[in-house]
Amino acid sequence: MNQAIFDRVRTLLGSASTGKSGDGIAQAAPDSTDGISATLALAKNEGWRVRIEGRGSWMPPNAPADLVVTSLGLDRVVKFAPADLVATVQAGISVAALERALTEGHAWLPIDAPGRPDRTIGSVIATGTAGPLREGFGPVRDHVLGCTTVTGDGQVVKSGGVVVKNVAGYDLNKLQAGGFGAFGLLTEVNIRLRAVPASDLTLIAQGGRDALTAEARRVIETKIDPGALELLSPAVAADADWVLAVRLIGGAEGVRSRAKQIRHDATVSWTALTGDQASALWHGAARAFLSGATTIRLGVLSESLDEIIDLVAEHLDLGLLSAGTGKGGLRWSGEATVEHLTRLRHVLAAREIPLTLERAEWKLRHAFGHFGAYREGVGAVVSRLRSTFDPGAIFQVPLDGTAVDG
Repeated sequence: MNQAIFDRVRTLLGSASTGKSGDGIAQAAPDSTDGISATLALAKNEGWRVRIEGRGSWMPPNAPADLVVTSLGLDRVVKFAPADLVATVQAGISVAALERALTEGHAWLPIDAPGRPDRTIGSVIATGTAGPLREGFGPVRDHVLGCTTVTGDGQVVKSGGVVVKNVAGYDLNKLQAGGFGAFGLLTEVNIRLRAVPASDLTLIAQGGRDALTAEARRVIETKIDPGALELLSPAVAADADWVLAVRLIGGAEGVRSRAKQIRHDATVSWTALTGDQASALWHGAARAFLSGATTIRLGVLSESLDEIIDLVAEHLDLGLLSAGTGKGGLRWSGEATVEHLTRLRHVLAAREIPLTLERAEWKLRHAFGHFGAYREGVGAVVSRLRSTFDPGAIFQVPLDGTAVDG
């Protein structure tokens, strides 16, 4: 640990908000947006490289840095209005703690991000990691009404309400959701909630992949609007076969009617799970992706799902894979080299399908980048945005694989 940096940060924040990270780097854990702002302003002025961390339970906390700035001191529910179904929370609160707080007001946040329940809400938003519920409730950015972000030079930027845009015309909420912290450190988020549903039923079908994708297309044609319609590989489902899972959410009568509609003229056998069985399936699938060293997601449309699964199998394998069969989207986890991922990204770019590196060890993240410019001109736009929100280039976030020095 650089003692001089530690001493400077301790003088700024006090000993209670200063420590060292697991790999021995000076760590700042401010308990306010102002504290984050002062810390990042100091880092920019001193030219320190900064690693942003939550609990380190999703992204490996191993990017080289002079200072770690963590959101662990920002773990409160600031405001919760159950009647309005909105809440303002600090970015360091864990998903599990937030769920407990919302339950008291009979509210629910339909984001089932992969990983462990101790992930912070800031991590989920910054990485944009939506789970199967994206089918019925949309991606992570759709749940963000506004946010407070601190830029790489310590400026506090708030968006929400009347949409705030930067000079390039970008909605800041959407920029931060999936920006991996490259455009600032999230400190506070205004989120849209839902009322706890009266009924939540999961049906599953097991069998060969081709039969299940064909059944998924049939279910889509029924227009039952499921909360989730997910194809799980055997490794993710902890089953001998592929599993197609549909989650029906809403009023009790409506859920029963939709379940009956799914079973009508079904080409496979559907089984209804008990509440405990459904919880085990969905939570097990979410945690399964931590079993692989590397996790990627693809923006796949449902009509090309079979073709893209085959491409993933050709370039990687079919171990830990989950795919939304309605509105699309595919997540894969396992062992992968830069060469394998680069070839796959190149093939997908020809089809204008983005490949996002969700999590990996630093060496791979640095070489490959979180997302590539699969369309001409995207790289230049991202570079301009980075220079606007991180003028000192202090954040250790490799978006394109060449953005920072390791």
